[in-house]
Amino acid sequence: MTKATVGDHLLERLRAWGVSHVFGYPGDGVNGLLAAWARAGDDPRFIQARHEEMAAFEAVGQAKFSGHVGVCVATSGPGAVHLLNGLYDAKLDHVPVVAIVGQTARSAMGGSYQQEVDLHSLFKDVASAYLETVTVPEQLPNVLDRAVRTAYARRAPTALIVPADVQDLPYSPPGHAHKMVPSSLDVSGWAPVPDDDSLARAAALLDEGERVALLIGQGAAGAAREVEEVAELLGAGVAKALLGKDALSDELPYVTGSIGLLGTRPSYELMRDCDTLLTVGSNFPYSEFLPPYGQARAVQIDIDPHMVGLRYPYEVNLVGDAAATLRRLLPLLTRKEDRGWRRSVEDGVRRWKTVMDRRAGLAADPLNPEHVARALDPLLPDDVMISADSGSVATWYARHLTMRPGMRGSLSGTLSTMGCAVPYAIGAKFAHPDRPAVALVGDGAMQMNGLAELITVAKYAGEWTDPRLVVAVWNNQDLNQVSWELRALGGAPPFEASQSLPDVPYADFARSLGMTGIRVTDPDRVESAWREALAADGPSVLDFRTDPAVPPIPPHATWDQIEATLASLTHGDGHRGHVVVQGLKAKAQDLLPRGPGGR
Repeated sequence: MTKATVGDHLLERLRAWGVSHVFGYPGDGVNGLLAAWARAGDDPRFIQARHEEMAAFEAVGQAKFSGHVGVCVATSGPGAVHLLNGLYDAKLDHVPVVAIVGQTARSAMGGSYQQEVDLHSLFKDVASAYLETVTVPEQLPNVLDRAVRTAYARRAPTALIVPADVQDLPYSPPGHAHKMVPSSLDVSGWAPVPDDDSLARAAALLDEGERVALLIGQGAAGAAREVEEVAELLGAGVAKALLGKDALSDELPYVTGSIGLLGTRPSYELMRDCDTLLTVGSNFPYSEFLPPYGQARAVQIDIDPHMVGLRYPYEVNLVGDAAATLRRLLPLLTRKEDRGWRRSVEDGVRRWKTVMDRRAGLAADPLNPEHVARALDPLLPDDVMISADSGSVATWYARHLTMRPGMRGSLSGTLSTMGCAVPYAIGAKFAHPDRPAVALVGDGAMQMNGLAELITVAKYAGEWTDPRLVVAVWNNQDLNQVSWELRALGGAPPFEASQSLPDVPYADFARSLGMTGIRVTDPDRVESAWREALAADGPSVLDFRTDPAVPPIPPHATWDQIEATLASLTHGDGHRGHVVVQGLKAKAQDLLPRGPGGR
């Protein structure tokens, strides 16, 4: 019997770690691994992306929606370079991903050989948590185990470089000898908690507050019940960072929704008016949306001691698992009997929902992008997995979609890279093939790489128990987020040469791949198009022709600020822009919430 190679043992070790899929693209730098995959009967399953960046995004998507490590593979040289953007997405959003990368043969290294890149220099930042090159077979179990274990422990990408010739070497395990490093697979579950003194100090601070606000992020996932109990005891409102949008149900009347520039008015008011802040599992970076310094006393809970104490002058920093820490904190808290603050928070949430309905109902040319998102909201299945791309579509995702228990959602929260939504959805489908997925994409991101990755969807859709994967394109022929940033921040009309996009027949392309494809230009057709896609027996692409002149209004904006921003539409956007401005002025009462800080 032929002796197992390093490539054979690498795949065996991945199987032992429970890795079911590896996302990648072939190349001669990983030929030894590909041969091992053939001998292993494609176990773990090799999922062929159209581009290595997409393979990395798919690994991130699978990790985000499953909670397990995602794995991607690429050849040497250009393949390795292409992984970087997806791996940086994992690094900045704290997602466990392992990259396995080929390298030129050891005998050629240092000789300016074809596709020879200094991979340690290339990956030393993105994979700073753990990066190693396998040079002899005896290294393999230890470095692979450490790459996986570190990815889980640090919630970060790690990378393993395996030269092409090493992949084909006969495997031999580390021996019981000097300078040999053995390894093991097992990792126990752990839920660290802070000490009793720190918990007591946190409870005393929270009890003293009269207007308590909670801010939760993705670190609060799995702690929904505990967050609800704390919010009930303290009479608090709860705002959510975008990465924590699915950590708590939006149906709770005191949940104010997303926070930040893409967030909601009640979240802005919650932070503006509170006197006490409890942050759970979030490192939301924009401190201008947190309470003014000196106004609020604050407590933070985070599992990573490296990340506590950032963003705000917290008085107590509790290092621990969110659910376990809150369970220990709850018995120390005193129920607040005065519910005036809670009522004001809930009033603000109700006002905002009315405003969102009105904004979605405004006429546009041809479709109001907010109406497209609003029409989807009540139709979403209870077990849906939603991915949103970067751009103005992220605003509509943040403000219009109501997360209910069981629903999952994510986006590129910190890197905010374009082009992640479709590969995220693919990764999610491999994590949970029995659940529907919906990807919300701008036309810029769709043209960047989403169109090509529809081919991957078509290639694998027949393997999913629930074949539904809906890709919805907000087609406004404009790089809309940047266009509005130019108007609002630069005080100038967009530079058309950089912003204008061609009108691509997305639905036609989908149909050419055997998918359902629907183009929508009539507002009365929006809801039925969503229903048709969600009822289809396979993947669907919806091409919504939306109006680029509908502004993603900041949550803290006044009407004067909105009017000044919209005025830029008449300075280079032509007659149509002037008409839009006049129409929005006429409906000003529908753009801002009533009440303190509104109109």
